[in-house]
Amino acid sequence: MPLPTAPAKLGNLLPSEEYKAKARPAKQSKKQAEDDQPEAADYGAPVNAVGSARPAANAASALHAVASDTIARAKGAPASPSTLAAEAADAPAPAARSRRSKQTAALLQPVPSPDVADGDAVKPVARQARGEAPSPAAAPASTATPERTQNKRRQRGQPEVEMRKLFVLDTNVLMHDPSSLFRFEEHDVYLPMMTLEELDNHKKGMSEVARNARQVSRTLDALVAHVGEMSAGLPLASQGNRDALGRLYFQTTLTHIEPVEGLPVGKADNQILGVVRALQKERQDRQVVLVSKDINMRIKAHALGLPAEDYFNDQVLEDKDLLYSGVRALPQDFWTKHAKGMESWQDTKTGTTYYRVTGPLCASMLVNEFVYLEPQNGEPSFHAVVRELNGKTALLQTLRDYGHHKNNVWGITARNREQNFALNLLMNPEVDFVTLLGQAGTGKTLMALAAGLAQVLDDKRYNEIIVTRATVPVGEDIGFLPGTEEEKMQPWMGAFDDNLEVLQKTDDAAGEWGRAATQELIRSRLKVKSMNFMRGRTFVDKYVIIDEAQNLTPKQMKTLVTRAGPGTKIVCLGNIAQIDTPYLTEGSSGLTYVVDRFKGWTHSGHVTLARGERSRLADYASDIL
Repeated sequence: MPLPTAPAKLGNLLPSEEYKAKARPAKQSKKQAEDDQPEAADYGAPVNAVGSARPAANAASALHAVASDTIARAKGAPASPSTLAAEAADAPAPAARSRRSKQTAALLQPVPSPDVADGDAVKPVARQARGEAPSPAAAPASTATPERTQNKRRQRGQPEVEMRKLFVLDTNVLMHDPSSLFRFEEHDVYLPMMTLEELDNHKKGMSEVARNARQVSRTLDALVAHVGEMSAGLPLASQGNRDALGRLYFQTTLTHIEPVEGLPVGKADNQILGVVRALQKERQDRQVVLVSKDINMRIKAHALGLPAEDYFNDQVLEDKDLLYSGVRALPQDFWTKHAKGMESWQDTKTGTTYYRVTGPLCASMLVNEFVYLEPQNGEPSFHAVVRELNGKTALLQTLRDYGHHKNNVWGITARNREQNFALNLLMNPEVDFVTLLGQAGTGKTLMALAAGLAQVLDDKRYNEIIVTRATVPVGEDIGFLPGTEEEKMQPWMGAFDDNLEVLQKTDDAAGEWGRAATQELIRSRLKVKSMNFMRGRTFVDKYVIIDEAQNLTPKQMKTLVTRAGPGTKIVCLGNIAQIDTPYLTEGSSGLTYVVDRFKGWTHSGHVTLARGERSRLADYASDIL
């Protein structure tokens, strides 16, 4: 006798109405059974079933009858009365089944058609037979599901709950950075009328502040020209700034501002504080924040209970200790971890040795970064510079020892390790941009001037030396100075005059007449220029020294560095601890800006000079004062 077809496939032949009719009584009986037994809510207690258990043989015979009837229905025959009675008896009280009968029942369970609703579907696995203890894992699953859904909804809703900030800009922020309107990402920007008035008052003149004020006015004019209604806000991304996703609002509705109690009414800062307080009351759905570079204004805002912040976007570094130093101390086990597969060769012309090493430390190195290893176990010290990088492989080149008198630069020799590193950068023709940082007396100006004279007068590598600096006084300004551009700049160049005297004293064999002739020769090749007349110029084959570069803004530094033409070398000197320009900090200085941006470039280098060599008095004063 051939075996019948698998009943799992025959379940698909049941009509949808008949399937629902079979499933609905089972669902209702299950609900009724739960209502009749409240103690079943205690998932740890067994369910007490009395008089409803059937023998396994009866269950098996009933299943056999259902299977036979299912096959008969598939052929078009009506269901037998015994089968219908068995179905009616099984609906309200399912029988306890053996493992084999449960598997057979699972195979006989019909597969629901696509038009069957989810609420009417039968789940035989989740149904629990009487006489069996309920599964403890089933209860937590049903209770944990809505909690997970709620957490997901809460996580999805977090960005919506988070309020977008409304930044009210002070005038000094716009005059400090003309592009500050586009630096607040998805947040909105608000400009009070008093801010526009102050911009108008500072737009006249040739100073950097006046130029920035005019640039901001042109930017605002371009934004307003594309939008008709200003009360709805101007999209900041309309000018091509994709990072600016917010809108720009002007003071169009707050025409009457209540004065701040205890503060003078006519002062511009106090009127801006009044606008911030009025905005807080009107726009309670937004977080209003004042942004100002004025410390006293931020303090007054905090005293009035108004949130205020500094303008942080111009900060290259949050901490000056994180600034790139250009010097790296190698660990004592460097050769142990990096000597495997090392290649080395020597250049007979320069006398330098090259090492191609591979190891974990090479990935964090930068091109033109100096590395050193202190002497240990009688071995000499190791000083080198990183020439090439390729993943975890670095090419190291040993340095020329400018501390030896035979390698002196215009009579000057290096007195410490960092000075030797700096002279290697200054005398390298492949390095076009050099930055030297250090405290007073570390030899920045002396080394830069000596290297320039050696390469202009001896090597004929450059035509002349151009010296400039930011004319920011330490004390009060002395007023207008008579004379030409060079004569006006002469009082600012006292540091170079002092260093020239030191360099001229090194040539003792020439005598007094020889030193005078050398001085005239140096004066003919050394030009002092003002920064105010640098725009539009191009320096070709020049050695440019920018002194006191810490007082320059990033925009001024960009203007000076981009003046370089073919064959020009630019050297920037400064000490970020001696900033005299208002609104400039160690993190926003132009010198810090270029050090951070140029690090790792093949034709640039940086060294932070650590030890002072001016005199013991100057060193002691730098430490204790």
